[in-house]
Amino acid sequence: MLLKMLKKDFARKKSITIVLFLFIWLSAVLVSAGSNMIVELSNSLTHLFSQSKAPHFVQMHAGEIDQSAIDKWSSTNKQVKEQQTVEMINIDGSNLFLGNKGESEKNSVMDISVVMQNKSFDLLLNLESKVIQVSEGEIAVPIYYKQQNDMKIGDQVKISAPPFEKVFTVVDFVRDVQMNPSIIHSKRFVIHPSDYDFVKQNYGELEYLIEFQLHDFSTLNEFSQAYQASNLPKKGPAIDLTLFKTLNALTDGAVAAVIIFVSILLNIIAILCIRFTLLATIEEDYREIGVLKAIGISSRYIKKIYLTKYVVLAAIAAVAGYVTSLFLNQFFTANILLYIGSAPKGIVDYAISIAAVAVIFFMVVFFCRLVLRRFNKISTVEALRSGSIGDAKMHRFSPSLHKSKLLAVPIFLGIKDVLQRFKMFRLLLVVFLVSSFMIIVPINFLNTIQSPSFTSYMGIGQSDIRIDLRQSDDMIARYSNMLEVIQNDKDVSRFSPLVTSQFKLINSEGVEENISVETGDFSIFPLDYVKGNAPTKENEIALSYANSSGLGKNVGDELRFIVDGQEKKMVVSGIYQDVTNGGKTAKALLPFNKDNVLWYVVSLDLKSPELMQQKMAEYEKAFYPAKVTDLKGYIDQTLGTTIEQIRLITVVATLIAVLVSILITSLFIKMVIAKDNAQIAIMRSVGFGLKEVRVKYVTMSLSVLIIGILLGTIISNTVGPMLVSTLMSSFGASQIEFIVDPVKAYLLSPLILILVVTITTLLSILSIKKSSVASLIAE
Repeated sequence: MLLKMLKKDFARKKSITIVLFLFIWLSAVLVSAGSNMIVELSNSLTHLFSQSKAPHFVQMHAGEIDQSAIDKWSSTNKQVKEQQTVEMINIDGSNLFLGNKGESEKNSVMDISVVMQNKSFDLLLNLESKVIQVSEGEIAVPIYYKQQNDMKIGDQVKISAPPFEKVFTVVDFVRDVQMNPSIIHSKRFVIHPSDYDFVKQNYGELEYLIEFQLHDFSTLNEFSQAYQASNLPKKGPAIDLTLFKTLNALTDGAVAAVIIFVSILLNIIAILCIRFTLLATIEEDYREIGVLKAIGISSRYIKKIYLTKYVVLAAIAAVAGYVTSLFLNQFFTANILLYIGSAPKGIVDYAISIAAVAVIFFMVVFFCRLVLRRFNKISTVEALRSGSIGDAKMHRFSPSLHKSKLLAVPIFLGIKDVLQRFKMFRLLLVVFLVSSFMIIVPINFLNTIQSPSFTSYMGIGQSDIRIDLRQSDDMIARYSNMLEVIQNDKDVSRFSPLVTSQFKLINSEGVEENISVETGDFSIFPLDYVKGNAPTKENEIALSYANSSGLGKNVGDELRFIVDGQEKKMVVSGIYQDVTNGGKTAKALLPFNKDNVLWYVVSLDLKSPELMQQKMAEYEKAFYPAKVTDLKGYIDQTLGTTIEQIRLITVVATLIAVLVSILITSLFIKMVIAKDNAQIAIMRSVGFGLKEVRVKYVTMSLSVLIIGILLGTIISNTVGPMLVSTLMSSFGASQIEFIVDPVKAYLLSPLILILVVTITTLLSILSIKKSSVASLIAE
């Protein structure tokens, strides 16, 4: 009997059943895909770090080194398992030509180096996660350039600095455990030892990675302090395994989190739909329920009849969703597989995705049980006597028709109906609110991260052109010449020279550690500060969010520095956001000397933006080997992969929101029309034409939609930035403020929803023409 009742119910409510199935299915697809992304990311990272034998601690150094001193110190430190020093030849972008495009990488923000394959650890892997081996005349190119420049095996790479020139053939692509993500500005190319010696003799500046593997990784903090307190080379940032893992996981981890969040939103909508459907079904079957109770069938068995349908529906949809996700996983994990590689998966890994889908299933069943508790309140006598639960309570606010002089009668009736039965329209309101949120937040974040002003979250002020001068011969003389040329350039409206130096900081444990501090005039191209403001006095310092969190310091707290051999107390004046290279930076007005300078930067604005390309070409030639970039190019190269992922999320979220709006509007309007069949027939009998009746229902849909869009916009602009800031806090940005494109966010997005909902409503009310008093009496 139960099976027959289920078949009858499915046949009677095909459209509703299909809509509910689609929501649960889509929710299961996304939660399975998102959880699989997290599993794949975790496994792939573990595999990559294992295969490459990742270093636990790396000290970058520009300048000469004494390897014997490093060896002696390492041999006496019991924490050190193995040590190696990696030598790199820095190649200026203007001397590097990739593929057949004929243009150099002169506008690249990347610090490019050629290296030999390492012998002990920090191994550079290919796309199959095997150790790269190249022959003479061959080169392995970082994956970043495969994606950015669409490079292929067999392409040419040329290093040209007349009279020196060397051409290589691309035979592999590099997975670099240290420098994989685009957000890291260093990239390593692998060449044969004999080619390396040739390039070294003829070209380039040397830089070193002093790398360590420890016996016990848990002692990393202690080891880091010991190295910082030593006299070993440390002219450059120090990075460790934890930071490598964080930077490699950030982009795809954030995408996975967003996918799971969208899945949960969809499941909530599905649950609300089921609640609405169940309540409508209970009301429709109220008399039959009373009859069943009267003949002795228990409430528990009646609930089982209704629950079974949704258990079967949720189970089939969940299983179908999981199976569908198996075919889509490769699409979702494409970026992970490219940059990090794949790792063998065990039963437990598959079980996590299955468990995530099971959670979706049990959420549906649990809320169905909550709704069905209403059976306990149904009185047999009342059900047989009235045959109806009764309409939802009317809202006290009930406007009168004679008071409305501006609205046409059908529009007035539609608005009045929504106000009087607002409780019934809550489902539609929540769906429109969520749909608006799903469209507006990704659009606003995409617009924010693509905007030139996003540089404020990268620790740099907004300017037309940025010139970076790294370690090179006669760096100070080059810098002085650069300032002189820019100062006398009549096309420059304003400029700001900034110098990044390395200072000693005495931490809370009394141990000295290195910290990179930028000095200069921070009022010319100011940053937005999360707390406080830029340093204006010699004893003030501003910390990046990552440094502030790591040091446990807030605005007004004191730090102890070693400046010119003397201890100096500094007060934290402000905290800013920086998403580049781990985000551990600081800004102060400290004095510097040539021995502790890491790099120079000059930011400038032009009097005429039309001169941008001309001035960039002029500066590239005049300030060689400095890097000259415009701010938009700087963002694209640094966050290009992240921007593409967010663009994909925006498109997918918009499509899902539109689909949800179509399905729910169709489902809801059809159910309302079925419920209002008698009312529609009476309206037709007193002279209302089909057009007026349809206008009423379109008005009902659009009035709820407009309220939903308004609420969705408000929540998108308040809760949205908080959610994005939570995701971006791992990058080093804890307080994102949306840069809104009003045309896209507040005009095009609402218009899309209004158009979709109007068309869906019109299609859903075609059945109204069948309603009449005669047909009602016949029933």
